Amino acid sequence: MKKNTNRIITLSLLTLVLSITAGCQLFAQTFKPTDESFKQYQYPDWFRDAKFGIWAHWGPQAVPRQGDWYARKMYESDILDRKTNQPTGKSSKEYLYHVEHYGHPSKFGYKDIIPLWKAERWDPEQLMSLYKKVGAKYFVSMATHHDNFFLWNSKIHKWNSVNMGPKKDVVGLWQKAAKKEGLRFGVSEHLGASYTWFQPSHGADKTGPLAGVPFDGANPELQDLYHPKTAADDFAWLTNNPENQKNWLACITEVIDMYKPDLLYSDSELPFGEIGRNMLAHYYNQGIANNSSKTEVVYTCKLRDSNGRWVQDLERGAMDSISPYPWQTDTSIGDWYYRTGQKYMTGIQVIQMLIDIVSKNGNLLLNVVQTPEGDLEPDVLSILAEIALWIPANGEGIYGTRPWKIYGEGPSSVKKQEKGRFGGVKDVRPYEASDIRFTTKGETLYAFCMGKPTADIKITSLGKTSKLNEKAIASVKILGSKEKLIWKQEADALVINKPSKLPEWPVVTIKVDFKK
Repeated sequence: MKKNTNRIITLSLLTLVLSITAGCQLFAQTFKPTDESFKQYQYPDWFRDAKFGIWAHWGPQAVPRQGDWYARKMYESDILDRKTNQPTGKSSKEYLYHVEHYGHPSKFGYKDIIPLWKAERWDPEQLMSLYKKVGAKYFVSMATHHDNFFLWNSKIHKWNSVNMGPKKDVVGLWQKAAKKEGLRFGVSEHLGASYTWFQPSHGADKTGPLAGVPFDGANPELQDLYHPKTAADDFAWLTNNPENQKNWLACITEVIDMYKPDLLYSDSELPFGEIGRNMLAHYYNQGIANNSSKTEVVYTCKLRDSNGRWVQDLERGAMDSISPYPWQTDTSIGDWYYRTGQKYMTGIQVIQMLIDIVSKNGNLLLNVVQTPEGDLEPDVLSILAEIALWIPANGEGIYGTRPWKIYGEGPSSVKKQEKGRFGGVKDVRPYEASDIRFTTKGETLYAFCMGKPTADIKITSLGKTSKLNEKAIASVKILGSKEKLIWKQEADALVINKPSKLPEWPVVTIKVDFKK
């Protein structure tokens, strides 16, 4: 009888173990490569609470100090119209600069720019410590731009930062520094566009002493960098070549598996149909497997409405209303790559942009422009210092908040705004003191005056007769100020007497607590 009992217990335990194992395997394969399956995605709390990330959009294209897209534009002796792929008869200023400073691209091409990128003043730990003080809760490293140069220790081709240039695993070192500071870590991939983007490297001058002499991108021995020449009808942002699409999948899968990033950004819509869906299912599923069966990873891409399947990204733009789903603005304080003499945003513009985005259920991912050497110039440090001054006192109205019933009130909320590049409105816009943005956390409402008040502050949404105001106000204070405010809730507005002394920063945060 005892032997039978032991056998029953053993069989029961075995059944339980098999059930748990099967359940874990089933859960680890929750996502299938279908749009319907992606609808079960749950946005992780860390991303919804983080609100602000900093991005290193940085690599060998910074070396000439001529800004974004240098690796393509240096070959544009006859610029192609991006819509028709037909020549315009004009040379790019980057091509002219390159010929003057480096030589003709048939002799000195992008492959020769890469070794010049040494990143000799790059200190990822020092920068990450600074970014944490500025208020970033996550950090994103570019993994590869459209130049097909990898910033990780890739086994796929030799054109990477471990073999060339800095001879360092840039992604790995950024990740190590981010983890040390307690920041979430992401990578951005811009590879999907590279197959068509890099095609000017296969061209040649049509006029001049070297007319007809192929640029170095036509060299058969360099196709692992410049990609093979595409078909005449293959010039859209994302290639239609199946082999290129398979190459993209292998490269992005390698990044995912090596670094297991908390966030993955594609500089496009979700690429390549079924191939992209396979990548995304793998990314979500490995994220679950690596995070105790929780959905902790974030994928962000452009152009298409997410419908809850991922985070929609708006480049250089912002939503014009509250989105039901979390979203992200990606932008830069200046050009995407270092450019001599470029004009930067101010710190206050960044703060205003962050507030507007957060009020509409979004996050801000901000590229901080690095020199080719890897450090930050004084103008950039001043911008970051301005943000770092504002964040400690006002951050409670940003981090961990959610949108209120409306995102804001005031002139910029009602008048037509200039459109952003990928929809919505432009990310950087002028504001007036009467422009208000709202966030909320628990029983607290935060109202941001987007310009420094010069008179009494009036918030019409909090008037006694406002349909938005359902609770009596218990207290009103300005973050960063110890002055006791004089305020009154009138029929048409909450009126706050202008304090005798406002905080030193132009954007003021009003904390409103309601009676329970």
